Amino acid sequence: MTELWPDRYDRPEDLAAIEAVPLAARGVPATTYDVLSRAADLWPERTAVVVLPEAARWREPVMVTFAELHAQVNRVANLFYGLGVRREDAVALLSPNCQELIVATLAAQAAGVAAPVNGALNPAHVRELLRLSGARVLVAAGPELDEALWAAALELARGGAVRALLALRPTGADGAAPPLPSVEGVVVGYVSEAAAPFPGEEFLGTAPTADDIAAVFHTGGTTGLPKLAAHTHTNEVSDAWMIGANTAADEDSVVFAALPLFHVNALVVTLLSPLLKGQQVVWAGPLGYRDISLFKDFWRIVEHYRVATMSAVPTVYAALATCPVDGADISSMRFAVVGASALPEGVRNSFEAATGIPLLEGYGLTEATCASVRGFLDVRRPGSVGQRMPYQHIKIVDVDAVSGFLPAGLPAGEVGTVLISGPTVFPGYVQGRDEHGYHIDSLGKVVDGWLDTGDLGYLDKEGFLHLTGRAKDLIIRGGHNMDPRVIEDALLTHPAVTGAQAVGQPDRRSGEVPVAYVTVADRGVTEDELRAWAAAHVSEAAAAPKAVRVLDTLPLTAVGKPYKLPLRADATRRVLADALRDINDVEQVIAEAESGSVTATVTLRASASALTTAEVERRVADYTVPCRIVTQQPGDA
Repeated sequence: MTELWPDRYDRPEDLAAIEAVPLAARGVPATTYDVLSRAADLWPERTAVVVLPEAARWREPVMVTFAELHAQVNRVANLFYGLGVRREDAVALLSPNCQELIVATLAAQAAGVAAPVNGALNPAHVRELLRLSGARVLVAAGPELDEALWAAALELARGGAVRALLALRPTGADGAAPPLPSVEGVVVGYVSEAAAPFPGEEFLGTAPTADDIAAVFHTGGTTGLPKLAAHTHTNEVSDAWMIGANTAADEDSVVFAALPLFHVNALVVTLLSPLLKGQQVVWAGPLGYRDISLFKDFWRIVEHYRVATMSAVPTVYAALATCPVDGADISSMRFAVVGASALPEGVRNSFEAATGIPLLEGYGLTEATCASVRGFLDVRRPGSVGQRMPYQHIKIVDVDAVSGFLPAGLPAGEVGTVLISGPTVFPGYVQGRDEHGYHIDSLGKVVDGWLDTGDLGYLDKEGFLHLTGRAKDLIIRGGHNMDPRVIEDALLTHPAVTGAQAVGQPDRRSGEVPVAYVTVADRGVTEDELRAWAAAHVSEAAAAPKAVRVLDTLPLTAVGKPYKLPLRADATRRVLADALRDINDVEQVIAEAESGSVTATVTLRASASALTTAEVERRVADYTVPCRIVTQQPGDA
């Protein structure tokens, strides 16, 4: 019988030996529920999760063994089954991380489909995600855990969005729980209390199969309407295996987790993969990496729990590089994984110099479940995010011919659109559902098994992937495609610049011109100085930004990814306001990021003439920006 795990996977040349054995022959569990059941059978008394109530109380964890976790998941899954959840019914999860959320997430996948939701999304988006997912059971942070989220969940229930609302208590909560209000026609209660009467030995419903939908994860920014990407059990378990195959971390390695469970990294990298490998995971409190207290005590936490590895975004490592180790023994930390956005070389250098801990870069996206590319500790390829993971494949195609999905990729070194194939590629986005289940469509993102990532990059001669930007972020100046990363990298070499994002600003002659937004450590540096620096350091003159603007912070998504739409909106507003500045009847110019694009609104005073309106329309038309012209009514403020 073939072993589940390869003998070695810590160097690029190991890939061929691993793939000599088909993935189907390795005996990988079929579903996430099978992963949990296997862990409970193999390591019943071993600690599975250690959950901190909050960062400041890191010495007061709740500890759960694999057998206990299995029993807790069975009880909650049976509760869901008793509430009518069946194989293709979703359970929505709206909560910061806590011990009960870990259980509820696994239970939702056992009984039906998990639908995690970011609580930072606006209420209209949350309601739309519930509608798309078809969730009629909502598990939400209770009033002790997050009062605002509980109030939002109650509003959803009172509005008829769900038929059951189950509250989560904080990790380690003791004493009587506060009473919950009743909602007509809706089952309201605490998860722990409602699940207590149900058996924990087994799941009473129909167990999932490999091809069943395990979860639907929303993807996109925090203002544009998110899409729901469906994951099968095969998607999730395959990716968890690929991550766990890394022999740099054995089954005794302790993993630290602090990303929110509505993000695929938290689920696949720090929950499912450790479950598959029998590793203990230390979960931070509900605020995760947003908790200032966590950084104050972080190295003591690493020392106390003998943490071996962690996963986070570049901004976390930038912050940790400034946190003194202060004599803590952090020798247990073998490496730290970084992803979600490009890793600035300055962040890598400062973190590794301050801690001695190597950063292991990776790359992936929700539509490919989570991780598709990984780096290596002993083989560095500067500028590369790593080599493809086993059983996944990557090719680069011409950026202007993606719709054709060329049968052969571009030669090594040539930049194009990154395509991925393999068992982690998702089946598509949820478009709705009926009595027969979900309607799923890849919306052109997957053709013949190849996923269009929307990212730009190239493969070097050794097969390592180098990312150069996002196809949708390309700045097109006079028909010439420019990679914003060229500008960002140039600005990041300035000693005062701590962050940089470049976008296209509408231009009536060139279509777009590049502009950049930065954060700085030294407010004494001027925007003109930064613009001159960028012009001197970009690799092509056309990419020299027309303006560099200093901000207090750069916009990011809830999981730390750069979010450029607000910057494009700001650039659009500025250029239109400048084009219209001599028209006295222009009251206001705004531009907003909506549904993945930027639209503008120009407000004219009530006294504006038809000639004025026509002149505004003419000038705006020069910039080919979607724009509404509105006129104030008499008496408007």
